[in-house]
Amino acid sequence: MSDTQTFLDTLTARSQQRGAEPTWIAARRQAGAARFEAMGFPTRRDEEWKYTDVRTIAQGNFALAENADFSQAQAAALTLPLDAYRLTFVDGVFSAALSDLEALPSSVQVMPLSKALVDNHEAVGGPLGRLTGVDFSPFAALNTAFMEEGAVVRIAPGTVVEKPILLQFLSRAGTPVMCHPRILVEAAGRSEATLIEHYIGEADAANFTNVVAELMLDRGTILNHYKLQEAPLGDLHVASIHVEQSRDSRYSSYNLNLGGALVRNDLISDLNGQGAETNFYGLFFGQGRQHVDNHTKVNHNAPLTFSNENYKGILDDRAHGVFNGKVYVKRDSQKIEGFQSNQNLLLSDRAHIDAKPELEIYADDVKCSHGTTTGQLDEDAIYALRTRGIDKATARGLLTLAFAGEVLEQVALDVIAERVELAVAGRLPERFNLAGLVETAAALND
Repeated sequence: MSDTQTFLDTLTARSQQRGAEPTWIAARRQAGAARFEAMGFPTRRDEEWKYTDVRTIAQGNFALAENADFSQAQAAALTLPLDAYRLTFVDGVFSAALSDLEALPSSVQVMPLSKALVDNHEAVGGPLGRLTGVDFSPFAALNTAFMEEGAVVRIAPGTVVEKPILLQFLSRAGTPVMCHPRILVEAAGRSEATLIEHYIGEADAANFTNVVAELMLDRGTILNHYKLQEAPLGDLHVASIHVEQSRDSRYSSYNLNLGGALVRNDLISDLNGQGAETNFYGLFFGQGRQHVDNHTKVNHNAPLTFSNENYKGILDDRAHGVFNGKVYVKRDSQKIEGFQSNQNLLLSDRAHIDAKPELEIYADDVKCSHGTTTGQLDEDAIYALRTRGIDKATARGLLTLAFAGEVLEQVALDVIAERVELAVAGRLPERFNLAGLVETAAALND
C-alpha cells in the first residue's frame, strides 16, 4: 500500500460518515484528494524539500479525532494566561467548553469553520482557497481534502480589536491522530487586530497537524500575527500561511518555533498595493533530534512597498534547522525596499543548519539586501561572564538569550516573550540583575 493510499482510505471512510454538504465543498474536497494523489508526498529530490524528509508523516498511521474531551484543568495547564477572545481545538476538534468569545464586538466575527460552513457557506466559499490552492503543495491539497474544521475571523472596516484573538490548538497523548485546520482571516479597511496561533499539547503526544492559513488584509489594515509553536517533541507540524496585502496595509509575523519533532513552515506575503509593508520576525529553537524548516517568500508585486525579515535559529544537540528565504521583486515594482537577515547559533558540534537566502529582482530602482551567518558561542564571552561570578550554564543561557534578543524585543506580548526566553535560556537565577546581565552578554556576543 502506498503512503498516500493510507490517507486516501481515511478520507473515504470520513466521507461516508459525513452528511450531505454543499456541492462546492464536495468538489473542493475531490480536487484536493485528486491533486494529493497525483503529487504524492514530497521527497528530498524535490528542490523545495531537499533538506526535509517527511517519511515520518507519510508512513504514519494517523486516525481522525472524534471528540474534544479535555478537562478545564488539563486545558488551563496549557493555555496562555492572556486576556483574549479564544477559540480552542482539541486534536483539531472544536471545543465550545474551552472557548471564550464573551463580549466579542458585533463588528468582529470569530467562529469555528464548521459553524461558518453551516450558517453561511456561500460567504466562505469565495475566499477559501483563493490564496492557497491545491497546487501549492501536497500538504495544502491534503488539507483541502480533509477541510472541515478551523477558524473564520472577519473584522469590519475601521474596527480596532482591543483584545487578541487566540486560536488554541491542543494535542492529546494516546492513539496518534491527525488534524487539518483551515484558518481564514478577512480584515476590512483600516481595521487593526492581533491574532495568535498557539500549538501545545500533553508531553507524550505524537500527532500530526497540517494547517493552512489564508489572511486577507484590505487597505490600511494592521495585523500582528503571532504563531507560537510549543508542540510536544513527538508531534509533527506542517503549516502554510499565505497573506494578501492591499495598499497601505501592514502585516507583522512573529513565527516562534520551540517544539515538534518535525516542523515545516511556509510563509508567503503578497504586497499588492503601494505602501504595503510586511515584517517577518522568526525564532526557532531545536534540541535533541528536532528538525525545523522555515521557508519564507515576500512578493513585491507593486511599487513603493517595504519588507523586513529577521530570522534567528538556535540549535542544540543533534537538531537540524533549515532557512530558505526569498524576496521577489516583480517587473516595474520600482522604489521598493526589501531586507532579509538570517543568523544561526549552534550550541553543539552535532547541530546543523542549511541556510539559503535569495533575491530575485526584475526592477532597477530598489534597495534590497540579504545575508546569513552561522556560529557558536564565544568562549571568551563565556569566560568574561564567569569572572563576574556567573556559573557556566547561566553564562551560556545569558549569551543565548542575548542572541535571541533582537527578535524577542519585537514581541509586544510579555507572556509570549517569557515562554520563549524560558525555552531558549532555561530558568535563570533570580538573584541576578538579568536585564543588566543580558545587556552585558549582548555586548560580549557582538
